[in-house]
Amino acid sequence: MTVHRRHMTRALDLAQAQHGRTGSNPAVGCVILDDEGRRLSEGATGDGGRPHAEQIALQSLALGAASGGTAYVTLEPCRERSTDEAACSQRLIDAGLERVFIATLDRHPKGSGGLDRLRAAGVKTETGLLQEEADALYTDFFTRLRFASR
Repeated sequence: MTVHRRHMTRALDLAQAQHGRTGSNPAVGCVILDDEGRRLSEGATGDGGRPHAEQIALQSLALGAASGGTAYVTLEPCRERSTDEAACSQRLIDAGLERVFIATLDRHPKGSGGLDRLRAAGVKTETGLLQEEADALYTDFFTRLRFASR
């Protein structure tokens, strides 16, 4: 198993542990490494859907600790929030992450677009790592979105 698959597998495990506990929000997992590839922190969406996984993973870190590092996130970091809080994509940018691996893209109108924000800020991104596993985890969430948009 490659190092990237190992970290995304851990992120998926974190998300799976919260599956069914996040209300209408999807259970997301996030693993953050420093610039030398050491695991700094991790998080999963909180009970009831908040805080988001990226927020939890970042809040335990000292300012600048993630600078130059890498994040593994099971679902595209949100472009905007339904609250007045900073979006997860912006939080990752502000933390100085150099690279973000995303298992699958978000289909929610407020989530979608986080990838574009990361790229516009110069963050290197890769999508599709363990996408099949992530899509299986988010089947119910994606189905609800499809029916809500009709």
